Amino acid sequence: MSPPVAPPGWSRWLVPPAALAVHLSIGQAYAWSVFKPPLESALGLSGTQSALPFQLGIVMLGLSAAFGGTLVERRGPRWAMTVALICFSSGFLLSALGAATEQYWLIVFGYGFVGGIGLGIGYISPVSTLIKWFPDRPGMATGIAIMGFGGGALIASPWSAQMLESFGTDNVGIAYAFLVHGLTYAVFMSLGVLLVRVPPPTARPAADAPAVTAGPQVTARSAVRTPQFWLLWLVLCMNVTAGIGILEKAAPMITDFFADSSAPVSATAAAGFVALLSAANMAGRIGWSTTSDLIGRKNIYRVYLGVGALMYALIWSLGDTSKPLFVLAALVILSFYGGGFATAPAYLKDLFGTYQVGAIHGRLLTAWSTAGVLGPLIVNWVADRQEEAGKHGPSLYGVSLLVMIGLLAVGFVANELVRPVHPRHHEPAADASATTSEEAADDRREQPESA
Repeated sequence: MSPPVAPPGWSRWLVPPAALAVHLSIGQAYAWSVFKPPLESALGLSGTQSALPFQLGIVMLGLSAAFGGTLVERRGPRWAMTVALICFSSGFLLSALGAATEQYWLIVFGYGFVGGIGLGIGYISPVSTLIKWFPDRPGMATGIAIMGFGGGALIASPWSAQMLESFGTDNVGIAYAFLVHGLTYAVFMSLGVLLVRVPPPTARPAADAPAVTAGPQVTARSAVRTPQFWLLWLVLCMNVTAGIGILEKAAPMITDFFADSSAPVSATAAAGFVALLSAANMAGRIGWSTTSDLIGRKNIYRVYLGVGALMYALIWSLGDTSKPLFVLAALVILSFYGGGFATAPAYLKDLFGTYQVGAIHGRLLTAWSTAGVLGPLIVNWVADRQEEAGKHGPSLYGVSLLVMIGLLAVGFVANELVRPVHPRHHEPAADASATTSEEAADDRREQPESA
């Protein structure tokens, strides 16, 4: 399956909606917690067991993105979106069967393994195409799509809760909810499959934009052999570790910080705080990535890492004295967390070109997998040790906050060390354009004239 090449006059602004159709769907992963209590009650699962499908899904996201990135580049966004649609929707259908028959392993296999592959392939599927359509504004373009992944839960959470209320929270009700999810997401993601187009290789998507193949072009295999890739891997890992450290522990953290104050934080207020963090995460993905088009990728990561460290320092030193200060600092950190994800593809494009940027992005996402383990581990392990030592309140988090500041400092230094890629890693211009032209010619032969 090959994507149709856009005909003359086709609007590039139709590509972001295609990407959003996929990312808003797979962003449901962040709403898995809605299913945890019903599954625990209906199937007699522990909290650890009910979290396993989600955890495996995130692991498979990183692995499928890393190992499937080159194939996504070769086959194109339509093939990738189709694979994501089939895997993600099938994961829900298998989970529905598992819930109906009370086979927990089938839910883990369906949602976690099969659906997780759909998460990874779907996440990277539009990146390369968006950057090729928007070489003049790559940060904004990828920010729009990746904002969808962050915002998918805002749609999925109330929708899933309503379905469970309508169908019931026993195993049959959960099965019906999974079934509706799988079928609905299949229809919605198919809009992206049908809508996506790739630009002709020599086209200028906008009058003042550079050509699609302009600038240095580096293959994924060569990119991972450069220090720039691993420096950027470290930058992303440190930024995500710092953000996810607060996101994963947000509700208990704000409760503990003000437990001994005259106005402790209620469970309802803590839940509202978590919702605010999710909104900041989503807004940062489009806001900060768009800003990077104006001030540059290296400068925006200086903001993420430098100002992020300052926000952690404010929470560490003054966080328990003022709720508005604590909330504001946390919102800024989470906006940087989302912005770091959305800006990374554009940073890769600046360094390695558009030639195989999707495949390179897939490999870079292993930093996310690492940070997803590292961030919660640091915060939870330190809090547990401090509690065993008889401490409480803000003292539970002091050490972990200092660790986060140190990690952000490491990321800041790594970002400062990033330099342009040495020309020896560049693909010859003729080879890169010939490959792209050959793929485009194949696409044109396979599509009708009116495509």
